[in-house]
Amino acid sequence: MLLIAAVVTGATGCTTSAKADDLMDGISQRLVTGRITDANFITHMADFSIELFKRSIAEKDNSLVSPLSVMLALAMTANGADGETLSQMETLLGGDVRLSELNEYLYSYVNRLPNAEKARLVIANSIWFRENEDRLQIEPSFLQSNADYYNAAAHKSAFDQQTVVDINSWANLHTDGMIDSILDEIDDDAMLYLINAIVFDAEWERPYDSEWDIKDMDFTDVNGITHSIAFMNKREFLYIEDGMATGFIKPYTGGYSFVALLPNHDVPIGAYIESLTGAGFLEMIENAQNSTIEVYMPRFEYEYEISMNEALIALGIPDAFDDDRADFRNMAYSPEGNLYISEVLHKTFISVNERGTRAGAVTSVEMVTRSMTPKIRLTKPFVYAIIDDATNLPVFVGTLMTV
Repeated sequence: MLLIAAVVTGATGCTTSAKADDLMDGISQRLVTGRITDANFITHMADFSIELFKRSIAEKDNSLVSPLSVMLALAMTANGADGETLSQMETLLGGDVRLSELNEYLYSYVNRLPNAEKARLVIANSIWFRENEDRLQIEPSFLQSNADYYNAAAHKSAFDQQTVVDINSWANLHTDGMIDSILDEIDDDAMLYLINAIVFDAEWERPYDSEWDIKDMDFTDVNGITHSIAFMNKREFLYIEDGMATGFIKPYTGGYSFVALLPNHDVPIGAYIESLTGAGFLEMIENAQNSTIEVYMPRFEYEYEISMNEALIALGIPDAFDDDRADFRNMAYSPEGNLYISEVLHKTFISVNERGTRAGAVTSVEMVTRSMTPKIRLTKPFVYAIIDDATNLPVFVGTLMTV
């Protein structure tokens, strides 16, 4: 269903055969069983998505995160965890489900996401580890689990400058060139990278006419500065509100929709973002009203980069980032010291125009062996999301603070 190095195809909820590529010798694909997404999974994913978004935004700059990308990168990482580290990661990522069940849920959920010619969602995962058995001995079961459920290609590499080039080329390829790099250099103490990439490229169900539907209007940014920019104007037919904001849902072709939420005039955008909850987001989408509304939306394009360390520690997985307490014995062994997460780096890109939307995300989890330095009229700031229509879960969620 998904293209190139994407997660495996097949019917969910039953045993299917998955194909992984580029795996190291000794790892072959196994049959795996998916678990059909249910209300518990959807509710927890929504909570994770909104809480991650709330803790990952810039106060006065545009921001954009892909909760799905972060979830998949961390789930792959969790397959190498044990003890309290695993327990914390299970609670954050799966709520009350064990990692083995989460693997099955994510396998099924990803494979049910629509992917078509005019509404592409392509997902790729990879693991890169240092080619030096004197410094790192990888656990085959860790690679096997991630091959089975996440189709993660495994690359044994020298971790030199060529590896930097290779990883960046992989990110560039698997985001259609939207994100051309994720690493600047590889520290000598880096042992593994677990990387997820997502491409979203969809056309509007009702595209804008570049001649008749475009007009210049003023956008007042978060600093109160007014910008005259091009706005796209069209009537839409799905109205949403939650008491603090009003907005609309604009469908793409093929099973995805764009959601825009404009805080009421007396509600600062920071206060509105703080009020968001996963359950409230889902309820608002589910209660959308069939109503004709006149919408003016700016064209916009930007990229965003953030280290997720502080957000993830605050959300409940501090041990994974602690060089003493981290327990990744199921991932690998290094005689040089305890493996732990040095940085979870997240990069995104989005472009919204008359045709539709292109968005990309890359999440990199760096594993090291010692402490390192952490590397309606939408005329004012608003929150937006890209959701899959089957579950209403956000694949991307962001803010437009300035243009």
